[in-house]
Parts: sequence; structure tokens; C-alpha cells
Amino acid sequence: MKKIIEERKDIAFFIKLFPLKSHPAAYEKSKAIVCEKSLALLEDAYAGKPLPKPSCETTAVDVSIKLAEKLGVVSLPTLIMPDGRVMPGFRDAKSILSLVGN
Repeated sequence: MKKIIEERKDIAFFIKLFPLKSHPAAYEKSKAIVCEKSLALLEDAYAGKPLPKPSCETTAVDVSIKLAEKLGVVSLPTLIMPDGRVMPGFRDAKSILSLVGN
């Protein structure tokens, strides 16, 4: 994402947290990230670092889970393109840029 944003200022990413049930601590970590609105905490979570407990009550993670289920998201990462295409799996920056086009 960072590479794409550096190259294309007209592209935005909306990150929805979808904690997988196979990662038991992911739900609480997701809530902590949402409460703090922190990209740094998201990066810490991906790096396997411990996160603080959530500092608020939020239903945002539950709303994201319901949306993901409605859209058929079953794995991460999953891209949802502006035209509605749901694309599971990792894509490098060059591939994403080719999907978005000019």
C-alpha cells in the first residue's frame, strides 16, 4: 500500500479489520487498533508485537466482520476494487496498479 500511495496520490485504501477465528487474539487486537485509530498499532500487530488492550467499547470490528461475510471474504488479504470485484490473496504494488489502471 505504501508503495502505491507514494506513486499514486489519487488512490486510497480503506482498511477493514477482519480478525480470523484461527487467530484467537486477533479480535481484541483489532478493537485496540480501531479504538486508537492507529496505523502504527496495525503495523505492530502484523509484526507480531504485543498490543495494548482496547481503550474503548466499539462495534466497528463486528460491523467489519458482518460486511466481510456478506461480501464472501474468507481469507486475508482480500482486495475489494472500486468496481466491486472481490479479489482474495496478496498482490504486489505493480499488480494492484495494473488492476486499477490509469
